[in-house]
Amino acid sequence: MKHQSRSLKQRKHPKTRLRLPDLEFSKTAVLNSLSSVDGQRGYGHAIDEFVDWYCSEPRLALNKTVVMRYRSYLEARLLAPGTVNLRLGAVRRLAYEAADSGLLSSDLAAGIRRVKGVRNLGMRLGNWLTVEQSIALCRAPDGTKLKGKRDRALLALLLACGLRRHEAVSLRLEHLEQREEHWAIVDLKGKAGHVRTVPVPGWVMEELRIWLNAAGIDRGKIFRRVTKMGQILGEGMTEKAVWHIVKDSARTIGLQKLAPHDLRRTCARLCHSAGGELEQIQFLLGHVSIQTTERYLGCKQRIQSAVNDRIGIEPRS
Repeated sequence: MKHQSRSLKQRKHPKTRLRLPDLEFSKTAVLNSLSSVDGQRGYGHAIDEFVDWYCSEPRLALNKTVVMRYRSYLEARLLAPGTVNLRLGAVRRLAYEAADSGLLSSDLAAGIRRVKGVRNLGMRLGNWLTVEQSIALCRAPDGTKLKGKRDRALLALLLACGLRRHEAVSLRLEHLEQREEHWAIVDLKGKAGHVRTVPVPGWVMEELRIWLNAAGIDRGKIFRRVTKMGQILGEGMTEKAVWHIVKDSARTIGLQKLAPHDLRRTCARLCHSAGGELEQIQFLLGHVSIQTTERYLGCKQRIQSAVNDRIGIEPRS
């Protein structure tokens, strides 16, 4: 009875300041409310960053003022508006779950939910590699070493197939099948659980064979950790490792600012430059919206040589 009355008392007087166990409890509630693995990953990372910031110094309360201060902190780091808004969305969700569990005052949670996001003025420009830069990037790792063989296969897959980081590290040998006399990654689960089939060019398959044969991999995940002594370790590798591989390879060819997602953008543009249809590029990348694919291409409308000038129905002179 005493425990029950204490619990009811806590619900009548919710906290204004959350400690680490409360934050962890609320974080778990947020992640359990999300069905998408990608959503859980993104919100989990965003909440962890906020918790680190919030617990770095004593604060009187978790309220609107504190969250607005956090927004200023994110903006000062020169993060993209979309990134800032994602982090703020995670904090709002955290406050909502804390209030729903009786851990935080509903008035404070309501104030936090009223914190506005950052306006997205214009569109952030991504990086696209030229054909020459793409070739140089794929050849940057040392192909005589086991790690270099792995990195070459990974970079080829990111550039030619447009895979996301988490798709690459979760790729398994069973995903590779022949369809219509062409190698493909079949039933690849991507963002928001969308499933697609990704054609794999012959030269990319050759890079994969070189790596798989050298590593002695005949089942399970394709990409594994490689120690400095050139030995395979564990049953996979992390997304962060992919980031470092791309960064180090880019630095080797003189590129200072290159992210793994820039290789996905480059794949889209190279496909389009080679005459690929927009719809087929959309299938390749697994975009739900064709507008997303268009942004990846970085296309600009041409008026002088418009696409509808010569479509075969104009009068012949």
